[in-house]
Order: sequence, then structure tokens, then C-alpha cells
Amino acid sequence: MSFVSSVILIDAPASALNNAGSVEGARTDNTIAVKRIQSAYGSFPYVSAQAFRYWLRTTLEHTDSNWKAAPVHREGKIAYTDANPIQFWDDDLFGYMRAPSKKTDAKKAEGASPLEKDRDITRVAPFRVSTFVSVSPVAVTSDFGTMTRQEGDPVPYEHEFYKAHLVGSLSLDLSASGTFFDGERVGFRNLDSFRRDEAKKFELEETKSRKQKVFRLPLMQRQTRVHSLFSGIARIMGGAKQSLHYTDLTPAFISLTVTKFGNNPFQRFFTDRQRRTAFHREAFLESWAVYQDQLQSKLYVGWAQGFLDDERRAFEEAIESLPNKDRIEIVHPVTAIHNFLAELNDGINAQWYD
Repeated sequence: MSFVSSVILIDAPASALNNAGSVEGARTDNTIAVKRIQSAYGSFPYVSAQAFRYWLRTTLEHTDSNWKAAPVHREGKIAYTDANPIQFWDDDLFGYMRAPSKKTDAKKAEGASPLEKDRDITRVAPFRVSTFVSVSPVAVTSDFGTMTRQEGDPVPYEHEFYKAHLVGSLSLDLSASGTFFDGERVGFRNLDSFRRDEAKKFELEETKSRKQKVFRLPLMQRQTRVHSLFSGIARIMGGAKQSLHYTDLTPAFISLTVTKFGNNPFQRFFTDRQRRTAFHREAFLESWAVYQDQLQSKLYVGWAQGFLDDERRAFEEAIESLPNKDRIEIVHPVTAIHNFLAELNDGINAQWYD
């Protein structure tokens, strides 16, 4: 098995990217609060994994003409995607859960692909996303405004925003991407009779993976889907309050590598030093020494000029001391993504998808 392991840092200079809704007991009736983690060390704004996944999905739908987005269907209070990973790329990479309605009077969604009676289908997402949390505790700011374009008294409102560096991790299970399990374990019951027939119709390879029967797309199709997914990160858009707190979501920092196991060896790349984001030299060098034999590709580091320049120089000095420094490449984040994908999809590395 092989996994893409990535760390991303979003520079939020004055932002409110993910909100928690109204606040009871606030000074104004329509106060909007940002999501945050309260701890003994202070308040840490965060962006949920669900929000990041939504931003990436919609970016891919709107900017990638090749991306095949799954339609979403609704039955009463239940909503689900089509749950067809053979046709739809986000059902493949982002996972799904779909079950037949148990209510006899339930109105069936129009256009939804059929589902075998009394069979739930579920898929553990090959693409995994962490919560993006501020590196340092932050004093969240309240901003006041008024609606004054109407006759009469102004209407006050209040919302929160913050200045923070939000760090999160990504992982992609390459062997599960484009590979559809036909087992009975929860999360690996990807197919029913209709989807199984479709897999055979399109002559997907029938094989074994992780001691289970699977249907697998051709390698080139699997590579294309993965390439689109990570290319989307280079142009990701989204976030709340963008009309008032426009924030560029292009990663200010990203690391990308292929590992033999699913854990992320470089998640402690940054640390808090006196309320400032700092490169953790000791943690990086220790992780490199411990895990370098698990790295199957180069370590691609995207670090934008103008962002924490002193910390970037400290990183460059740290890798100069390594005997195998040629296995680390540091460039702009967008260039790092493209260079990483070039190695990932090189034919000599096809075994990473096995």
C-alpha cells in the first residue's frame, strides 16, 4: 500500500473562514461567531474538515472540465450522492453512504441510480482530511457594522474574525483510489448488484486487495482522478465572509510525499513560539531520520516567498546538513503540487497504486 501524505498551512490574515452561527446572549441579536477550540492555552480558531472538503469539491466542479461530480438526491429529510464510484470521481475519492428508504410512503428521488433492495452501500473515503487549526492561540476580534441604507434607525450587527495560520493534514490511500470493494464489511460494501453489473460492463479488472474481492479501474483512469484532485488544491476557493474578509486559500505552505503507511510523518513541521508560527527544526530532523525509509517519493515542500521568510531560511539551512538532501525539493506551493504529481504519475511508479 502507498499513501499521499500532505501538510497544508493556510495564511488567514484577517479572516472568518468557518463560522459557528449566532451567539446566544451576545450584545447584538445577530452576532456571528467563528469556530474555535477553547483550551487551557487559549482560543484556537479552526476550519472543519467538512468545510475544506466542500471547498475542494466545488472548486473541482467549477474549474476542472474533466471532473465528474456525483449528483445529490433528496428524499424527504434524507440527502445522498448517487453512490456510483465507477462513474463519479468524488464518490470514488470522497466516499459515500447510501441506504434504501425504509418508509413505504417515501418519495423516490428522480434521476437517482437504482439501489438493490435491502442493501446498504458504504465506501470509506480514500481521501482523508483533518481539521485545520491555528498554530498559536488567537484573540478573536469582534467587528461591528450597521445597515444604514434603509429609512429610520440603523440596524447594528456584529461578527468575529481572526489573524491566524491554520494547519491541517491530508492523506490519500492510493491503492483504494479507483478500487471498489465488493465485500460485506461496513465501509467496504461499495457495490450492489447494479453497480457490480456496471463494473463488468465496463470490463473493470476483477482482483483481490486486502484479502477482499475488488473491481479496479485501469491505471491511467485512476491516475487521472488523483491528478485532478490534487491539482484542485492549487486553485482552491471558498470560505465564509469572503465579501468582507477576502482570503486567498492557496496554501502558503504545503508538503507532499508518498509513504508506505497512512500516518503523516511531518505533521509537527510547525510549532508555536511565543505566539508566533515557527519551523520546528528538531521535530523535522527527527521525523526525517525515523521515517525516511518509508518515503517512496521525494519530499516536495511548497513555501511561498514572503511568508515566514526567516523560518523558510531556517528550513533551508536544516536540509543542507542532510546527506540525502537531494530527496527534498523546496519551491512555490503551486509548483510543488505540479512537480509532485509528475513523479506520482510517472509510469515507473505504477506500483504505488497496487
